[in-house]
Amino acid sequence: MNDDVAKIDLSLDPPMTVGLLTTFLCNQFEAKGFQDAVLGVSGGVDSALGVALLVTALGPEHVTGLALPAAQSDPQSLFDARLIASTFGIELIEKPIGAMIREFFAGERNVDRVRIGNAAARFRMIRLFDYSQKKRALVIGTSNKTELLLGYGTWHGDLACAINPLGDLYKTQVWALADWLGVPEEVVGKPPTADLWKGQTDEGELGFTYAEVDRLLSLLIDRDFSVGSLQELGFKPAFIERVLDMIAKSQFKRSLPSIPKLSMKTVGIDFHFSREWAGRPQ
Repeated sequence: MNDDVAKIDLSLDPPMTVGLLTTFLCNQFEAKGFQDAVLGVSGGVDSALGVALLVTALGPEHVTGLALPAAQSDPQSLFDARLIASTFGIELIEKPIGAMIREFFAGERNVDRVRIGNAAARFRMIRLFDYSQKKRALVIGTSNKTELLLGYGTWHGDLACAINPLGDLYKTQVWALADWLGVPEEVVGKPPTADLWKGQTDEGELGFTYAEVDRLLSLLIDRDFSVGSLQELGFKPAFIERVLDMIAKSQFKRSLPSIPKLSMKTVGIDFHFSREWAGRPQ
């Protein structure tokens, strides 16, 4: 790796960042009129950081975690979810989804693992949003900035949520902040995985490390570096093009559904609630 690339600094100020994120969470809950939060606790570092931030902002009594293992999930993930819950003092409800998936695909042969993985992610959201209705709790997302930019998540699955406090943190920043907030080393240090099939890891599936792609994304997205400038720094052209392609092809996951404009004010185009209606006199 080029020395200049290796020196790209993605460090953050943990106390300041935690302060900003907890203030954001408190403001969001007050604005939306909620006191309680629910999130999926997978046993991974992203959901662990979500738990830590919510507990800091709201208190553990206002945070509930759902552990939602599928048949193909690594048993260690559930153990780690329990460890996260006990570390931060939140309630953890365990609701396996294996039977839901089996029933959904009953009668079909040779269902590929991507379909099964997507179904698992969406069944988890059914559980979470049902709990949110039952207990009047907001569903909190835990997709980080790297995943959002690359489209590395299931549309209407793990990407679905009411609030996502991790959405502007690159994966490498998630690791650093989780470590600072006291997430157990067993969770911070293990290989990241969506746990959608046996042996699956994020970096193995993506074909590059989070450290590599976070450096590239920070220059490409946050600092508007050109492709030529990135190549001069030592990033391989094929790597740059692959990342650009992933960003472009996943734009639909970061957008509202496309709506044709027929009227004076169209949702998602020129009607925006916060601008048009917030504070509107009664």
